Amino acid sequence: MNIRSLTLGLVDTNCYFLSNGKGTIIVDPSANAEAIIDEADDIGMPVEAILLTHTHYDHIGALDQVHQKFGAPVYVSGEEQHWLKDPDLNGSGKYAGMGMTPIQSSVESTVLSEGHHTIGSFSFEVIHTPGHSPGSLSYLFNEDDALVSGDVLFSGGIGRTDLHQGDYDTLIHSIKDKLYVLDDNLTVYPGHGIPTTIGEEKLTNPFVR
Repeated sequence: MNIRSLTLGLVDTNCYFLSNGKGTIIVDPSANAEAIIDEADDIGMPVEAILLTHTHYDHIGALDQVHQKFGAPVYVSGEEQHWLKDPDLNGSGKYAGMGMTPIQSSVESTVLSEGHHTIGSFSFEVIHTPGHSPGSLSYLFNEDDALVSGDVLFSGGIGRTDLHQGDYDTLIHSIKDKLYVLDDNLTVYPGHGIPTTIGEEKLTNPFVR
C-alpha cells in the first residue's frame, strides 16, 4: 500500500491518502479541498471511502467538498457522528470570529464499530481509542504495518485532553492497552507531525510511562 499525506489548515493537520493499486481511501480531509482533490486525482484511483479518525474541526474542514467531488461513503464513530453538524462540539464555533466559518456538515455518514472491516478493496481493523475525544478511532492496516492514529499518539507526544469530553486517563489507557500491544515495527501515521513507530514511542515517549 502506498501512503501519501498533505499537511493542511490552521494547525497543520495531516490528511492521508492510502492507495492499494485498486482504490484510494482518504483519511481526515482537514482543509483546502482543492489540494486534497488534486492529490487524489494525481493518484488516479477511485476514492472508495473517506475515514474520519475523529470530528474536531481541523480534521473535517474539507469534508463536504471532498465528499461532493468523489461521492465516497464517509465513516465515523457513533459517539461523534452528531458532532459533524454541531460547531460547538466539533470546535469550529469558537473560531467564528477569527475568520473561520462554523462547520455544519451535511454529509450522511456511516458509523464504524470497533473490529474488522472490509470497505471496497481495503481490509483493516478499527480500534476505538478514546481520550482525545470520545469517539476517536485508529485504523490498523495489518498487512502493511500501518496505523493511522489521529490525535491519539504522536511522535514524542499525545493528544490534548482539554477539549470537549477529553479525558487524560482514558487517553493513556487507550495508548497503553490498545496501541502499545501492537507490533513494535508498526508505523504510526499521526494527525499532526511526522510518522513514528510503536516501538519508538514505547521507548521514548515522555508522556506515557
